[in-house]
Amino acid sequence: MEVAAKTALSWRRRLLFSAVPLALAVVTRRDGTLNRRILRFIDFRVPPSSKPINGVKTHDIVIDSARRLWFRVFVPTQQPVDDLPVIVFFHGGGFAFMAPNQDIYDSICRRFARQVPAIVVSVNYRLAPEHRYPEQHDDCFDVLKFLDDEENCSKSLPEKTNISRCFLAGDSAGGNLVHHVAQRACEFNFQRLKVNGVLAIQPFFGGEERTNSEKKFEGKMPLASLKQTDWYWNAIMPPGEKYNRDHPIINVSGPKAVDISKIGFPATMLVVSEFDSLYDWQKRYYEWLKKSGVEVYLVEYPNMCHAFYIFPELREFEQLMWDVKEFIHMVLKKDNLKRVGMMKTIAENGE
Repeated sequence: MEVAAKTALSWRRRLLFSAVPLALAVVTRRDGTLNRRILRFIDFRVPPSSKPINGVKTHDIVIDSARRLWFRVFVPTQQPVDDLPVIVFFHGGGFAFMAPNQDIYDSICRRFARQVPAIVVSVNYRLAPEHRYPEQHDDCFDVLKFLDDEENCSKSLPEKTNISRCFLAGDSAGGNLVHHVAQRACEFNFQRLKVNGVLAIQPFFGGEERTNSEKKFEGKMPLASLKQTDWYWNAIMPPGEKYNRDHPIINVSGPKAVDISKIGFPATMLVVSEFDSLYDWQKRYYEWLKKSGVEVYLVEYPNMCHAFYIFPELREFEQLMWDVKEFIHMVLKKDNLKRVGMMKTIAENGE
């Protein structure tokens, strides 16, 4: 891994990153299912912390125990809650791995909560291949509907939380979920919740074509190889269903793309990296968003690979935190100015 060679990554981080292809091979059975018993030996989980750790306390909320739908709430303890945005976060892992209480994502969401600052809701959605599309997407959207209910929100989030200042964020497979959940949110009549913006961090998209970036980095990076991405798509799509990789869930900006030009899709920050095999799909997504009339901001990280943000040792990790903070504050400022303008117009018209 070129990035690791140029930076002072801990031995544990290097080992974790380089072992991903081997771990996937070990836990995958011949029939395509996963041996999750083996996974437990390498899966480091973190319990919620009612006492602040690095200025953030956490607690877990169960929505539906039957389908193991729950989320972890991250609350910064040094800011007034009623002035903070809410980030609903969908983790990566190819739709098949990871969880909010996995140490990597607990750490990332803790940093978002402290440095933005924001209240972060990290969603535990059902995993493939045991659960397939649309179950992951339904789980994530159901969390929004749950938070839109005033009683549910008051019991789950800190008092005075303003759910109308909501952002959707996700990395890799979570970035795919973010797009589709945001699309559904635009077409749903929420009573209190409002999605102000979208943060898609190296979103996991694909298609029938093998792009230049996919071919260029094949065999050179431990994550998002063609073999891995094909397995992930096969794992999430319903068995027996006739589909190809140009399905709109996979190739969101391809020949079967859903028209979002008239639904008011939220302002979007798209994070891409030069050494990511998914780079070309992400850049196409950016161009498609622009053509669809979406306010979209492309943030590029040269010399970084897929999932660089799991390494807090990298200066780019801190830069990502700063960029996320700036985007959220910019969107909220614009929204506030728009509301002030509307109120002024109403007052002038005597309405």
